[in-house]
Amino acid sequence: MEQTGLVHLYYGDGKGKTTAAMGLALRVLGSGKRVAVLQFLKGGQSGEIPLLEQLGVKLYRGKAGQKFVFLSSENDSADLLVLDEAGSAWELDMVDKALLQQAVLQRPVGQECVLTAHAAPQWMLDAADYVTEMKCLRHPYQKGIAARKG
Repeated sequence: MEQTGLVHLYYGDGKGKTTAAMGLALRVLGSGKRVAVLQFLKGGQSGEIPLLEQLGVKLYRGKAGQKFVFLSSENDSADLLVLDEAGSAWELDMVDKALLQQAVLQRPVGQECVLTAHAAPQWMLDAADYVTEMKCLRHPYQKGIAARKG
């Protein structure tokens, strides 16, 4: 019997949503499985991107101001599908809402799915098997400290 893939949701205004999603991606890769990552609102070259690509992750990134179109057979064959900032893309109408819901709710049997969002729409909360709200209690940017490399 094939194992059911679960939906993980990391949302909120706190730091660590993408970090948690990429940690799961590394665990899956370490088990010899396939990963596809779709990043909707991430610009620039963050540190994890080159390493994930070297490890064989299929990575797709949206461009600001453009509608994001996705879902290919490569995504369907992934054991883990990470939809990073999916909730924000949903709110900003950057993605076809029906396609995004289809990617999550009608994914192949056994495919695990990770969603990250600042504000998660109700359907994501309802669909998720794991729900973690990240809450910002303190962050260096509140003191004017910029992001640092690494």
